[in-house]
Amino acid sequence: MVSAAVEEPFDSAAALGASVAASIVDGIASSADAGRPYLLGCPGGRTPKPIFEALSARCCERPIDCSNVIIVMMDEYLRPGVPGPTLAPSDAHYSCRRFAEHDIRLVVNRHLPPERSIPAGSIWFPDPTDPAGYDDRLAEAGGIDLFVVASGASDGHVAFCGPGSDPSGATSVVDLADSTRADNLVTFPGFDSIDDVPTRGVSVGLGTIRRLSRQVRLVLTGTDKAESLRRVRRASAYDPTWPATFIHRCTNASILTDAAARGGA
Repeated sequence: MVSAAVEEPFDSAAALGASVAASIVDGIASSADAGRPYLLGCPGGRTPKPIFEALSARCCERPIDCSNVIIVMMDEYLRPGVPGPTLAPSDAHYSCRRFAEHDIRLVVNRHLPPERSIPAGSIWFPDPTDPAGYDDRLAEAGGIDLFVVASGASDGHVAFCGPGSDPSGATSVVDLADSTRADNLVTFPGFDSIDDVPTRGVSVGLGTIRRLSRQVRLVLTGTDKAESLRRVRRASAYDPTWPATFIHRCTNASILTDAAARGGA
């Protein structure tokens, strides 16, 4: 079955990261020339780390000015056991805000002088007290130039959008699927058991990504993403049992894979 999104194969996660980083750098430069910010949509977790490492090296080599970059994050956990939508502590080992600061902003800025670095205030997160306001903010900023997305290994979740998610859904407070929480045990090894994983979060919707992104790249690397690749390859439209298949309904979309993921797919 022919997929709506094109698959782009790479030998390794590092090679994939270098290619995406090169595209991001070109986009940053073009946005700067046009006098507007560059909005980069980012997931947390293991999958995108080679991209950020490669982006750090590329920004140093070129050199590039990242002061116009805005990091658009997908989601954050809500504090367990607290009534009302309250964000988990930013210093928690599983905090997406912590990841954005330490594994994205500081990594990209590693070799950049302050005047060419991503500013501390240029990391955006959805507000659980006003989820719809996130989509409005992104639209008012001109939309996301490139959204890098990943897929949950066991259920195909994207951000906190688990099986059954509405492909047109907006940013909202969500209950995390047990399968998504089980995946998070691997992503965040500081959890002792699934009972430690928060049950709620605030997350962009699949529709947020689809409506507001100029380009979307689904990154599937490693042997544990082989099943996700199989499911995405078999689909040519959205399959609600595997949310990552939403990539086939995105504009200017592609599926980026490494040899390890393809080897088991």
